[in-house]
Amino acid sequence: MEHRHIRSFVLRQGRVSPAQQRSLENLMPRYGIPYSTHTLNLDDAFGRSAPKILEIGFGMGEPTAKIALNHPQNDYLALEVHPPGVGSLLKQIDAQGIQNIRIIQHDAVEVLRDMVKDETLDGVHIFFPDPWHKARHNKRRLIQTHFVAKLALKIKPGGYIHVATDWQDYAEQILAVLSTEPLLQNTATDYAEKPEYRPLTKFEQRGLNLGHGVWDLVFLRRHQIAR
Repeated sequence: MEHRHIRSFVLRQGRVSPAQQRSLENLMPRYGIPYSTHTLNLDDAFGRSAPKILEIGFGMGEPTAKIALNHPQNDYLALEVHPPGVGSLLKQIDAQGIQNIRIIQHDAVEVLRDMVKDETLDGVHIFFPDPWHKARHNKRRLIQTHFVAKLALKIKPGGYIHVATDWQDYAEQILAVLSTEPLLQNTATDYAEKPEYRPLTKFEQRGLNLGHGVWDLVFLRRHQIAR
């Protein structure tokens, strides 16, 4: 029996606006996928065969919506637990007529374990995961060895995982964890240039203006385990 994992998030009572609440009620049945312990057929979920990108923790959803709009050839399975963010992305999907996003409002660890088949994802985006910057909370960080080992199995050979963070010590931890996973290979010596598809958020731009750093890491799934 698998031990209960340490959650990388805390469900806070964030304020859900009336517009977000309407989106949750009216649009989640159309664009949402309920969590299940049964494997999800991704092509059926989107109604087509296309590259499938998983996004873990999309916040308020602006980058997710931009990426999906700019890359209609891909399908994006977006995971988030916080209702205001889910409502916000649903509102954007509806307002902008986005057809290639589906949302699961549930813990990513359990979604990966129960719903995603091995070697079915063409890519994974994890942008600005909660840094849990206090040392005593570091164990709650999402990017840990056991999580990455399971995540790597879900990516097709040749597929990628792209993580971005604005916390240097978390960037160093992520680099170490991804580098020690035998199924993954770094596309750069250490950190990668920001790929053109990842939009710059207002929050990120504000940080850059203040001299804060941002670190992107892009690793590929190997076709076979390195010996």
